[in-house]
Amino acid sequence: MGSCGTWAWRELLVLLSSVWLWVGSAQPTLPGPTHTPRPQLKFRLAGYPRKHNEGRVEVFYNDEWGTICDDDFTLANAHVLCRHLGFVAATGWAHSAKYGKGIGRIWLDNVNCAGGEKSIGDCKHRGWGNSDCSHEEDAGVICKDERIPGFKDSNVIETEQSHVEEVRLRPVVSGARRQLPVMEGIVEVRYKDGWAQICDEGWDSQNSRVVCGMMGFPAEKKVNRNFYKLFTERQQLNYRLHSVSCVGTEVHLSMCTFEFYRGNTSAACRAGMPVVVSCVPGPLFATGNAHKKKQRQQQQGQPRIRLKGGAKVGEGRVEVLKSSEWGTICDDRWNLLSASVVCRELGFGSAKEALTGARMGQGMGPIHMNEVQCLGTEKSLWSCPFKNITQEDCKHTEDAAVRCNIPYMGYENLIRLAGGRTAFEGRVEVKRGSKWGTVCSDGWTTKEAMVACRQLGLGYSLHAVTETWYWDASNVTEMVLSGVKCAGHEMSLSHCQHHGTSLNCRNTGTRFAAGVICSETASDLLLHAPLVQETAYIEDRPLHMLYCAAEENCLSSSARLANWPYGHRRLLRFSSQIHNNGRADFRPKAGRHSWVWHECHRHYHSMDIFTHYDILTPNGTKVAEGHKASFCLEDTECEEDVAKRYECANFGEQGITVGCWDLYRHDIDCQWIDITDVKPGNYILQVVINPNFEVAESDFTNNAMKCNCKYDGHRIWVHSCHIGDALSEEANKRFEQYPGQLNNQIS
Repeated sequence: MGSCGTWAWRELLVLLSSVWLWVGSAQPTLPGPTHTPRPQLKFRLAGYPRKHNEGRVEVFYNDEWGTICDDDFTLANAHVLCRHLGFVAATGWAHSAKYGKGIGRIWLDNVNCAGGEKSIGDCKHRGWGNSDCSHEEDAGVICKDERIPGFKDSNVIETEQSHVEEVRLRPVVSGARRQLPVMEGIVEVRYKDGWAQICDEGWDSQNSRVVCGMMGFPAEKKVNRNFYKLFTERQQLNYRLHSVSCVGTEVHLSMCTFEFYRGNTSAACRAGMPVVVSCVPGPLFATGNAHKKKQRQQQQGQPRIRLKGGAKVGEGRVEVLKSSEWGTICDDRWNLLSASVVCRELGFGSAKEALTGARMGQGMGPIHMNEVQCLGTEKSLWSCPFKNITQEDCKHTEDAAVRCNIPYMGYENLIRLAGGRTAFEGRVEVKRGSKWGTVCSDGWTTKEAMVACRQLGLGYSLHAVTETWYWDASNVTEMVLSGVKCAGHEMSLSHCQHHGTSLNCRNTGTRFAAGVICSETASDLLLHAPLVQETAYIEDRPLHMLYCAAEENCLSSSARLANWPYGHRRLLRFSSQIHNNGRADFRPKAGRHSWVWHECHRHYHSMDIFTHYDILTPNGTKVAEGHKASFCLEDTECEEDVAKRYECANFGEQGITVGCWDLYRHDIDCQWIDITDVKPGNYILQVVINPNFEVAESDFTNNAMKCNCKYDGHRIWVHSCHIGDALSEEANKRFEQYPGQLNNQIS
């Protein structure tokens, strides 16, 4: 017993000493008491060439950016770092400065994470700043291209160097101080806990162009130095930078060459004064009557470039117009220089991000450009070198997109959410004058909710809520806004139509206030137009075979007066294939508890109206209509590597998965328009998906499909089918003013 006790005592001593050693080695190397808060860590990806979800890892620690050494680096380390950057996980990592050598300190070496840590600082390492590496060993990561829900991107722009993080324009003219956007002022950079100036000696228009681009403006203009010289002579100035030299294509001032002032900065810049910059706003942000300016610009000719599918102004999939048809750009070699040309051409600033891999959803139709390589000085993307596309080169899964810098307008300070379970939902409260209040929910639809979510910076609207009694967690009960009606593209609810000060609301009180549930992603439905054209035909169907269809209200109103079961109805039949090209599954608005069972067709209907089918005259008069009542939504087919998730059978879940489509063949009930009463002539066939905007989509402008058609009383010819926004304005006018066919040949 005695020897056993001695052995146990020794074991305990060894164990205690090893614990003491481990705790000692794990202590932070920074001096100071243990209760001091940990320095705020920030992370970013840098380097070239790379995509948005990969790059050299740079970490901001102790007020300085630096890199991480690749010694002992593992995939577990990459997982932790990718989560810091807002991605769900890592798919790989890179060594030996694959993305180029960084500058500054090498903050971490011999990092060893288990993979589940909340912060890289929680992993084992040699201590902050303790490294025996050179920048030739800088580590990089490749992150999975899927964002953590609710992750807030920092406003720090990705840069190659990083001495200057935040830049602002400080207006000094008394009138300009109250106006947004700020278009002119002294350029200041964040320094320690305050702001410092830049000496304007040697400053030129290229430098101003970079600053204006960062502030969200497409161009710079000359400024009256004499006025500012008088003003700044009376100011206490603190200079931080001098000898700034930009090419003009940089997306951030920190990518230009410059020098720091050392020593007595207040006595610096004797030969000059602080830099003052004046910017030219794009048409959306011009003060005064901006709307008229925009209209004037549109009259000068249709733009040949646009952004689609973005939640915010100044972001989206890039689409270009060629041969009267809109198409996308392949993301091969897509970078910030080319993205900035797009942003400036559209009236925004330089690019914040050049996005690849259809991050703003997939487009339809042709891919017009590949390997775009702009210098950054071009006035238009069409002036940049690019390759024409072939089908093998690219697919729409590689559509390029951008996020542009836009001017700060402060709209998010005039709206807030109250009572929600998460930051993405709640009752909408707006600020009118100095007073916060609720919004009347009369007429509150997905379109108004989309504007609210955009103004909040929370993406798309998932639901427009008209009863908010279960969110009543605020002391704000007064209503300040009613009659809100938005087109859907506005930047703020105040830009929509509303009743002004004369409120008029059917149901007042917080129970019936407007609310939203926002989402970072949304679905996007499109009809496959060529299939409609290929499958259209006429069938005369006996009435005795149409009882089910009549029950589901799929025939024209005159069918009620028919001599059932004798006679027939003439039906225009076609197949429809509805794709979800967005970034979220399309789900019916109603939950399963309110789906309706139809015994005739033996399935549950999950939406009242999912599609409208109309026959219109060239002047827009409706002569026949049909609708797909309460579609049974399911995945009929999917792209490669996409699994089906939704199936109607056996009361299954209904919806359309991203990358899948729902096919309704021409030979099923209600897949038609009843044209029994239509006279021979030339018409437009129009199909509209999700016509009442019941379910959120990232883009409603592509929900309609139109075709020209000729009906001679016996046969029908359908041609020129296209998605509503696929053609140029001129081509659309030609389509709508189509004189009709004089024969049966389609030219």
